[in-house]
Amino acid sequence: GDLSHLTIDELNEKISELHKKLPIAMRSGNAHLCNQLRMALESYSNKYQEKLRETQTKEFKDKINIQ
Repeated sequence: GDLSHLTIDELNEKISELHKKLPIAMRSGNAHLCNQLRMALESYSNKYQEKLRETQTKEFKDKINIQ
């Protein structure tokens, strides 16, 4: 789904939840569920990194670059 509506904090919370659920799924031996959790974790992590970069870009947009 579309994750762009989530804030950085919400994304971070989802990532934490998925990190907690993954070991449980691994212990259950359900490989399909583990793969699904890993894919979701990757999606949330990618969107989190993207939003962080956007935030940092906005913060420094008004600064003068002396190079």
